[in-house]
Amino acid sequence: MANITRYDPFGDVTSLFDDLSKGFFLRPLSLGHTPELSTRIKVDVKEDDGAYTVHAEIPGVKKDDIHVSLEGNQVSISSEVKKETEEKKGERVVHSERFFGKVMRTFTLAQDVDEAGATAKYSDGVLELRLPKKAATSSKKLTVQ
Repeated sequence: MANITRYDPFGDVTSLFDDLSKGFFLRPLSLGHTPELSTRIKVDVKEDDGAYTVHAEIPGVKKDDIHVSLEGNQVSISSEVKKETEEKKGERVVHSERFFGKVMRTFTLAQDVDEAGATAKYSDGVLELRLPKKAATSSKKLTVQ
């Protein structure tokens, strides 16, 4: 008895395309400059009993251009990278991947921060914040009469 199979004229082309494109869509496809991905401040937040420790990657920035603001349990970090205009005669930029502009990151912590005891250090492109937790205020329970 003979086996009957269906002939697919595009079968060979489809399998060839599948073999060529394996892994192609695993990474985001970028057809141009995507500032949302390249300019985001990456942050690590750790917590212990008395404080939060924040490490934020902000490479290529002078420490005078970094601004941190604290409001209750909300932390905002912003910085500005300024473009240096150094061009030599007969020279032109062919390709540039460096970002110039302002970036900002805001996040909320679980507990309010004691602004008076907060410290900030910037070294080797990493901003380190030590944010002590504010002492929890005791709540008073009222008895309804």
